[in-house]
Amino acid sequence: MSANSTGDMDIINASRGVWLVKVPKYMATEWATAPAKSELGRLKISKGLGGRPEILFDLSGDVFEQANSHRGASDPKIPKEHRFIISDISHQHLAVFSCPKDDKSGTSSKLVLEGNVVQKGECRPKADTNYMRLKAKQMEIARRPNKVVLKLDQTPISYLPVNSHRVELDTDSKRKGENKKSRDEKDKVLDMLFKAFEKHQYYNSKDLEKITKQPSTYLKTILKEICVYNTKNPHKNKWELKPEYRHYEEEKGSKN
Repeated sequence: MSANSTGDMDIINASRGVWLVKVPKYMATEWATAPAKSELGRLKISKGLGGRPEILFDLSGDVFEQANSHRGASDPKIPKEHRFIISDISHQHLAVFSCPKDDKSGTSSKLVLEGNVVQKGECRPKADTNYMRLKAKQMEIARRPNKVVLKLDQTPISYLPVNSHRVELDTDSKRKGENKKSRDEKDKVLDMLFKAFEKHQYYNSKDLEKITKQPSTYLKTILKEICVYNTKNPHKNKWELKPEYRHYEEEKGSKN
């Protein structure tokens, strides 16, 4: 409750049922800037394999075009079609509250109960090649460092190069240098991993090290971002992509 509210609560909407839906960040951003009362998208309900209902959510054409209009020709586009996943909330009791501000005073006069959550869902994009590129691009942008301009108080000291360098290594040092794996750029490693998982769903750590030729510790750090590690049979001690990165034909009928 707001510190400026009087302590009153409006419960006129206590019997109203509302849906709590998790959407991707790019979708929430476009919705926030969409014109008032404009169509954001549509739900399509049909029967899937085994008679199970299959729910899809399509972004409206206006929102989809607006979201991709500022992207370059080579940039990945945001997905238009999403799977709508329903979750069970029988073990939870959730409600939505708001603190509307008074037009004159600018303070919250009371707490408003907007409704009780009767259904929980998630809009999940189809993990096709375009979406993989979009996620890789977002991760690349998130890792970009903030550039800082520094003013030097004095001229930096420069050193003249010498004519030759003599480096002596013993046999053990040479062997260690030859066997040491060098780190590739993270984007390159991600690309290799996504391509590998397009061929097979499960891999153990040693196989992925052979495919990417990356140091074990460095590779595991990247794998933890996009994969889950199975600790139970039948795929014990093997990696697989997290649900948001998976794209398997059988997933439609067997999952969700």
